[in-house]
Amino acid sequence: MNLEDSGRDGVAIIRVGRPKVNAINSQLSAELLAVAKGLQTRTDIRAVVVWGGPKFFAAGADIGEFPSDGPPEDRDPTPMTNVLNEALSTIENLDQITISAVNGFALGGGCEMSMATDFRVCGESAVFGQPEILLGITPGAGGTQRLTRLVGVTKSKELGYTGRQVKATEALEIGLVSAIYPDDEVLDSALDMADGFARGPAALVNVKRSIMDGLHVDLATAIEIEKREFVASFKTDDAVIGIKSFLANGPGKADFTGK
Repeated sequence: MNLEDSGRDGVAIIRVGRPKVNAINSQLSAELLAVAKGLQTRTDIRAVVVWGGPKFFAAGADIGEFPSDGPPEDRDPTPMTNVLNEALSTIENLDQITISAVNGFALGGGCEMSMATDFRVCGESAVFGQPEILLGITPGAGGTQRLTRLVGVTKSKELGYTGRQVKATEALEIGLVSAIYPDDEVLDSALDMADGFARGPAALVNVKRSIMDGLHVDLATAIEIEKREFVASFKTDDAVIGIKSFLANGPGKADFTGK
């Protein structure tokens, strides 16, 4: 797991790399958490693409790490899943705009990792799913919660109850992904998308904070959060640039600085 330079200003790549299929184990989870925490202080990076390579995003958890022997009280996966959940929560709440570029399989923990980012784009041969039920267990890193928020209760129940896999076209239809590209264009397309956000105004952070902080509270509290971020957005240099540009030249012509 590495944070790589994308070659584009303000855009970085989280490269998931654990041969052969990027199976998620405790070490990969810890490395992902470390990378995510490092991004919390990187004001020079404004957008991040998560990519597992041209063949696999992440084909699921390393099943060999799952406890399967001994009495029930000894079969506790909590230490393993706690680290992954912390990593995904950290990614979900980064100030940077995050995009998963999915080639190949994104199953189990891989699907959960993709859902922790703001957007998902995928290749034509991509496959998503939460197959944990086929092992007699449940998703444990957001596979019931983030999936439900993305695709709705009924579809989430169907996928969770059956463990069936979802191909790219269906993933787009149900709102799990934003776009499908030829397999060899997925990373570049995600980087193009990230590049646009990296050039956007500083208020992107305020929009993201407003959405994420308001997602799990009542409407009145959420509106107060929105008002907080609305006020904060006026304190940015880009607000001055954007308002003056609109008055002088009309909409969509401001050159923002990200500050």
